[in-house]
Amino acid sequence: MKLEHANAMEHKIRKSFYCEETLHHDGGAPQSQPLRIGVAAVVMENPFAGRFEGDLMPFMNSLKPVAVSLAQQLLQRLGVEKSAIQVFGKGSMVGTDGELEHAAMWHAPGGAGVKEVLGAKGFVSAGKMVATLGSRLQIPLIYVNSPWVRSHYNTTELCIHDAPKPRELVFALAMGTGPRVHARLQGLTREQADAGQGPAF
Repeated sequence: MKLEHANAMEHKIRKSFYCEETLHHDGGAPQSQPLRIGVAAVVMENPFAGRFEGDLMPFMNSLKPVAVSLAQQLLQRLGVEKSAIQVFGKGSMVGTDGELEHAAMWHAPGGAGVKEVLGAKGFVSAGKMVATLGSRLQIPLIYVNSPWVRSHYNTTELCIHDAPKPRELVFALAMGTGPRVHARLQGLTREQADAGQGPAF
């Protein structure tokens, strides 16, 4: 997957990564429409590795085009219209020469970018960690327009065998096409959430 945006060279991206899973069933009857979940990520140099930087905001703000491009290409790889995406999430890892706050720089731009591409109104759940090569990052997933739709609570995973190196960052987005394959625990439905029912957030 080639990442295309104006600041790609500025961000010193080493590689891009994509993975996808397709769930046909989880012990019950096979679904007529399998659940598809995709994760796209970029691995880039951490400009703050090995030192403390008080002002992370300029770099954080520069990540918005990365998020928009990553979300667009994830949607393209899944091969569906944006209206077909029902869950999303984001996640980040920082190598051991960095700090957790560097991974947290993805929260605002990652969430804003994927919401802009999908036209979604919910907040975007997140996972983040200080990591070593091949670490497994858990990315929580929630319904794109509300965090209260119980049927859509889910988790996916990102693992890149050669990342993050000690002086790198990994920024990721995830999207999926539906709820858990056999969701049956009641609660607020996505139709109710879209109609404005449920708690405010």
